[in-house]
Amino acid sequence: MSKLPVRRAERAPRKVEQDAVEVMEPAARSNPFLSFRYSYTEISATGGKARVKSRNTRFEDGKLTSEAFEGELDRGAYEQMVSQAQHQFLGQAALLMKSLSWLLPFSGKRRPDRD
Repeated sequence: MSKLPVRRAERAPRKVEQDAVEVMEPAARSNPFLSFRYSYTEISATGGKARVKSRNTRFEDGKLTSEAFEGELDRGAYEQMVSQAQHQFLGQAALLMKSLSWLLPFSGKRRPDRD
Protein backbone atom coordinates (compact mmCIF):
# COMPACT_ATOMS: atom_id res chain seq x y z
CA MET A 1 0.00 0.00 0.00
CA SER A 2 1.29 3.42 -0.94
CA LYS A 3 1.93 5.98 1.79
CA LEU A 4 0.83 8.79 -0.49
CA PRO A 5 -2.67 10.12 0.25
CA VAL A 6 -3.65 10.59 -3.42
CA ARG A 7 -3.08 8.14 -6.23
CA ARG A 8 -2.63 9.30 -9.80
CA ALA A 9 -4.53 7.53 -12.56
CA GLU A 10 -2.50 5.49 -15.05
CA ARG A 11 -1.99 7.21 -18.42
CA ALA A 12 -0.67 6.03 -21.74
CA PRO A 13 2.34 7.90 -23.13
CA ARG A 14 1.56 10.66 -25.62
CA LYS A 15 2.78 10.51 -29.17
CA VAL A 16 4.78 13.57 -30.20
CA GLU A 17 5.21 14.73 -33.76
CA GLN A 18 8.79 15.17 -34.94
CA ASP A 19 8.26 18.82 -35.87
CA ALA A 20 6.86 19.66 -32.42
CA VAL A 21 10.20 19.11 -30.63
CA GLU A 22 12.57 22.06 -30.76
CA VAL A 23 16.24 21.35 -30.13
CA MET A 24 18.06 24.20 -28.40
CA GLU A 25 21.74 24.71 -29.19
CA PRO A 26 23.99 25.75 -26.30
CA ALA A 27 25.02 29.37 -26.21
CA ALA A 28 28.40 30.16 -27.71
CA ARG A 29 31.10 30.44 -25.09
CA SER A 30 32.67 33.85 -25.00
CA ASN A 31 35.45 35.29 -22.92
CA PRO A 32 33.74 36.44 -19.74
CA PHE A 33 34.56 39.77 -18.18
CA LEU A 34 34.63 38.19 -14.71
CA SER A 35 34.98 34.65 -13.46
CA PHE A 36 36.28 33.23 -10.20
CA ARG A 37 36.55 30.05 -8.17
CA TYR A 38 36.75 29.69 -4.41
CA SER A 39 37.15 26.45 -2.51
CA TYR A 40 37.65 25.72 1.16
CA THR A 41 38.18 22.40 2.92
CA GLU A 42 38.54 21.90 6.67
CA ILE A 43 39.39 18.59 8.32
CA SER A 44 39.42 18.30 12.11
CA ALA A 45 39.62 15.38 14.53
CA THR A 46 38.06 15.02 17.96
CA GLY A 47 37.81 11.71 19.74
CA GLY A 48 37.46 8.74 17.43
CA LYS A 49 35.90 10.64 14.52
CA ALA A 50 37.15 13.18 12.03
CA ARG A 51 34.89 15.86 10.54
CA VAL A 52 35.21 17.14 6.98
CA LYS A 53 33.72 20.43 5.80
CA SER A 54 34.09 21.59 2.23
CA ARG A 55 32.73 24.50 0.23
CA ASN A 56 33.16 25.31 -3.44
CA THR A 57 31.81 28.44 -5.12
CA ARG A 58 32.38 29.52 -8.71
CA PHE A 59 31.12 32.15 -11.10
CA GLU A 60 31.59 31.15 -14.72
CA ASP A 61 29.71 32.04 -17.89
CA GLY A 62 27.33 34.28 -15.96
CA LYS A 63 26.28 31.44 -13.65
CA LEU A 64 26.94 31.35 -9.88
CA THR A 65 27.27 27.84 -8.46
CA SER A 66 27.83 27.00 -4.80
CA GLU A 67 28.25 23.56 -3.22
CA ALA A 68 28.75 22.61 0.43
CA PHE A 69 29.60 19.27 2.02
CA GLU A 70 29.90 18.02 5.58
CA GLY A 71 30.66 14.52 6.76
CA GLU A 72 32.43 12.27 9.25
CA LEU A 73 35.08 9.65 8.69
CA ASP A 74 37.05 7.15 10.74
CA ARG A 75 40.04 8.42 12.73
CA GLY A 76 42.34 5.91 10.97
CA ALA A 77 41.55 7.42 7.57
CA TYR A 78 42.26 10.88 9.00
CA GLU A 79 45.63 9.75 10.39
CA GLN A 80 46.57 8.21 7.03
CA MET A 81 45.57 11.39 5.17
CA VAL A 82 47.62 13.60 7.52
CA SER A 83 50.64 11.29 7.19
CA GLN A 84 50.46 11.39 3.39
CA ALA A 85 50.12 15.19 3.38
CA GLN A 86 53.14 15.58 5.68
CA HIS A 87 55.19 13.18 3.56
CA GLN A 88 54.32 15.06 0.36
CA PHE A 89 55.11 18.44 1.95
CA LEU A 90 58.49 17.26 3.26
CA GLY A 91 59.34 15.77 -0.15
CA GLN A 92 58.57 19.08 -1.87
CA ALA A 93 60.57 21.01 0.75
CA ALA A 94 63.55 18.65 0.26
CA LEU A 95 63.45 19.25 -3.51
CA LEU A 96 63.41 23.00 -2.96
CA MET A 97 66.32 22.88 -0.52
CA LYS A 98 68.32 20.62 -2.84
CA SER A 99 67.81 23.04 -5.75
CA LEU A 100 69.03 25.95 -3.60
CA SER A 101 71.97 24.11 -1.97
CA TRP A 102 74.45 25.27 -4.62
CA LEU A 103 74.05 28.80 -3.24
CA LEU A 104 75.43 27.77 0.15
CA PRO A 105 79.16 28.40 0.77
CA PHE A 106 79.65 25.08 2.56
CA SER A 107 78.32 22.66 -0.07
CA GLY A 108 79.52 19.05 0.29
CA LYS A 109 82.25 19.34 -2.36
CA ARG A 110 85.75 20.52 -1.40
CA ARG A 111 87.58 22.77 -3.71
CA PRO A 112 91.14 21.66 -4.55
CA ASP A 113 92.64 25.08 -3.81
CA ARG A 114 91.27 25.07 -0.18
CA ASP A 115 92.74 21.78 1.13
